[in-house]
Amino acid sequence: MPAIVLLGSQWGDEGKGKATDLLGDRVDYVVRYQGGNNAGHTVVIGDKKFALHLLPSGILTPEVIPVIANGVVIDPAVLLAEIAGLNEKGIDTSKLLISANAHLITSYHVTLDKVTERFLGKAQIGTTGRGIGPTYSDKIGRVGIRVQDLFDESILRQKVESALSNKNQVLVKVFNRREIDVDAVVTDLLQFAEILRPMVRDTSLILNNALDKGKVVLLEGGQGTLLDVDHGTYPFVTSSNPTAGGACTGSGIGPTRIDRVVGILKAYTTRVGSGPFPTELFDEDGEKLRTIGGERGVTTGRARRCGWFDVPIARYATRINGLTDTFLTKLDVLTGWEQIPVCVAYDIDGERSEEIPMTQTEFHHAKPVYEMLPGWSEDISGATKLSELPKNARDYVEFLEEKSGTRISAIGVGQDRNATIAINDLIGT
Repeated sequence: MPAIVLLGSQWGDEGKGKATDLLGDRVDYVVRYQGGNNAGHTVVIGDKKFALHLLPSGILTPEVIPVIANGVVIDPAVLLAEIAGLNEKGIDTSKLLISANAHLITSYHVTLDKVTERFLGKAQIGTTGRGIGPTYSDKIGRVGIRVQDLFDESILRQKVESALSNKNQVLVKVFNRREIDVDAVVTDLLQFAEILRPMVRDTSLILNNALDKGKVVLLEGGQGTLLDVDHGTYPFVTSSNPTAGGACTGSGIGPTRIDRVVGILKAYTTRVGSGPFPTELFDEDGEKLRTIGGERGVTTGRARRCGWFDVPIARYATRINGLTDTFLTKLDVLTGWEQIPVCVAYDIDGERSEEIPMTQTEFHHAKPVYEMLPGWSEDISGATKLSELPKNARDYVEFLEEKSGTRISAIGVGQDRNATIAINDLIGT
C-alpha cells in the first residue's frame, strides 16, 4: 500500500484532526511530519473533546502506531504534558514513536520568540510565542538540538554552548535581557532523556519498512498550504512546509511512495494571526461564522478571522499539493444564510485575476469578486448521504468542487467524528 498525505488547503484549522481520526481505523501509521505545538487539532468522540497539539490525531485509535517524524520540532515538556493528559482520559499512548532526528525546542527558543515579536511592534508576524520559528532557524543554521543529542551529554553541552554564544549577545545587547545559563539549559533538557528514550527510533526506516510490508501510512500536516514558508502568504507564514512536498522531507518517505494527497477545505475561510485575507468579514456575518463555527484556535485560544470561501486559494492548494481529493468540512455552519457569497476571483487595482497574485503587494490589494449562491435553512447535521442534503447545499458543494479543480470525497456536516458524508473512498482508488 502507498502512503497518503492529508493536509490543510487554506490557512490551517480546516478540520484535519477529524479527517485523520475518521481514517484512523483503516490505517496502520499516522505520522506528523512538520510543525510543533503551534498547531492544534480538535477531535470530538461522543461527549469527549480532545485537543491535540504535538501528537498525531491517530493516537486516539488503539490500532494505529502514531509517529512524530524528523520534520517536527518538539518541546519535550509540552509533549509529556500532552501524553499525560491523554493517559488520564484513558487513551493508550504507549505506541508513540519519535524520530531521533526531530529538533528540540528549548527555553531559549521560547524566550527569543517572545522578545522578537514584541520588538517588531506593529510589524509582528503573529507567532504563537512557543519557540517554533527560532528552533527552525537553528535547524537551518546548523546549530539545532536534536532528540538524539539528549543521549550524549557531552555533545548536548557543546551544542547548547555554541547556540548560546551568539544568542546571549543578542539577548543582552539588543533586547536588554539577561544571559541564559548553559548549565541550566543542559540540566533542563537532560531530565527528559530517559523518559523519551523508549520512544525514540529511526522512524524513516520504520515507515519505509512498513510500506514494504503493505501497511497504510497516513502523513498528517499541521497548519495549512497558505502558511507554508515557501508557498504561503510570506512572511505571515509558519517556519516549515505543511504542503505535500514537506511530507517527504519531514518523514523520510520518498515521493514515489505517495499515492493520494487529500486536502482539507473548510466550507468558508478562516485564519489566525496577521497577513492578507481577501474575504475577511468585519460585520455580523463574520461574527456569526465565528460563533456558530466555534472559531477559536485550539493551541492559542485566539479568535479566528472569518470570511467567505475563496476559490483562488482552493485552486492554488490543488495545484501546489497535487491534490487527488478534498474533504470539505463545516458545511453545517453555513445553514441559515439566505445567500452565500463565494469569492471566484480578485479585483487588483481594477484588473480581474482568478489566481493568487504573484506579489505580496498585489495580494494585500486584492479585493474579492463574489458570486452569490442560494443558501438553505434545513438542518443537515444528520445527513449521511449526499442525496439527503437540501438541493441548495448540494449545489454549493458541486460549485466548490467544479471551481476548486479536485473532487470532493467527503463532507463534514457536524462536530462529531461520525457526522460525515462519504462520497468517494479516501484510501482506496
